[in-house]
Amino acid sequence: MAGNGPAPSANSRRRNAQLPMTMLPANGREGDPPAWPLLDDVTMTARCDAARRLRDELELQLLEPELTGRRRAAAQKKYDAALTEANILEKKLQAQQGIEAEIWGGLWHLPQAVIWERLAWVREVAQYVRWKVQAEMGDLDASKEARMLADRLGLTPLSMLRLRWEVSADEVAEQRAARPARRGGDVRSRLRAVGEE
Repeated sequence: MAGNGPAPSANSRRRNAQLPMTMLPANGREGDPPAWPLLDDVTMTARCDAARRLRDELELQLLEPELTGRRRAAAQKKYDAALTEANILEKKLQAQQGIEAEIWGGLWHLPQAVIWERLAWVREVAQYVRWKVQAEMGDLDASKEARMLADRLGLTPLSMLRLRWEVSADEVAEQRAARPARRGGDVRSRLRAVGEE
C-alpha cells in the first residue's frame, strides 16, 4: 500500500515501548540466606593483629627487672596505650562481624533477594553489606560505595523503578487491614452499636 512506508523490522524496537515490570513477592525470599562468601575484613584484621603484637612486646618489656623509675613509667604508659588500642580494634572487628551477619540475614528476606538469587549476585550483596557496615562505623568513603551498590541492587524505590522491579500487592494483608477489628477497641461503642440495632 502506498504511504505506509516500509514494514517494521523484526529486530527493531519502538522508542516508546513499555518494558514489563518484574513482579517480586510481597513476602520476600523464603529460606535461609546463602553462606557468607567474603573473608573477614583483611585491613581490620591486620591492624588488630599488629596491635596485639605491640601489646605483647610491651608487656614483655615491663617484665624486665632492670626497667625502673622513669623508663618503667614510660614503658607502662606505652603498654597501656597499646592495650587500649588492641581492645578497641578487637571490639570493632567483633562488632563489624556481628553487624555484617545481621544485615546479611535481613537482606536475604527482602523481595529483591529473589532476583539476586536468580542472578547469583551473592558476592555483590556481600560487598554491599561490607561497605554498609563500614559506613555505619563512620567511614565516609564507604558510605558512598554503599549508596552506589544499594542503587544497583534495587534497594531504593527509584532504583527499583529503573530496574523495572515491583513488589506485588499482598492481598491478604490488604484485606486484613480493610476489615474492621472484631476484638479489642472500645467495648461501650460496640454495645451502643448493638443497642441501636
